[in-house]
Amino acid sequence: MRIREATPDDVPAILEIYNQVVRDTTAIYDDKPSTLAQRRAWFEARQEAGFPVLVAEENGTVTGFASYGTWRARWGYRYSVEHSVHVQADHRGRGIGHTLMEALIPLAKKAGLHVMIGAIDAENEGSIRFHERLGFTVSGRYPEVAYKFGRWLNLVTMQLFLDPPGSTRP
Repeated sequence: MRIREATPDDVPAILEIYNQVVRDTTAIYDDKPSTLAQRRAWFEARQEAGFPVLVAEENGTVTGFASYGTWRARWGYRYSVEHSVHVQADHRGRGIGHTLMEALIPLAKKAGLHVMIGAIDAENEGSIRFHERLGFTVSGRYPEVAYKFGRWLNLVTMQLFLDPPGSTRP
């Protein structure tokens, strides 16, 4: 497996992974698959903002992707980001997501960020354990904040300090 920066040519594969997650899981609280134009706009916006998009590649096939971006738009939140990591359904459980995050987290540290946040469906115990293994801790619980597949969904937020809590900024 190779982890590398995504290119515009990877966007269709990212779209395929993203849309499978939207269609089949509660990992993304959306009910409509994204279009190629929407994913291209997402990718371009990440690049313009200086946010990384990484892909995992095996034998020339993109098997997962990870990125981070603005957590909240106001100026005071500029040192906090929200990440996403998604892997092709038939490649999950092989360490691809973990390897992507091990590559993404140092990029956030190098960028001088303070906190990385993950928003996870509360029933996704595998993702919660995944984040705990990476050092994330639960920072919030939000009951019934989303609705998908005919039921209310609960959200858990988890965070990882990228530098020590209470660190000062230059």
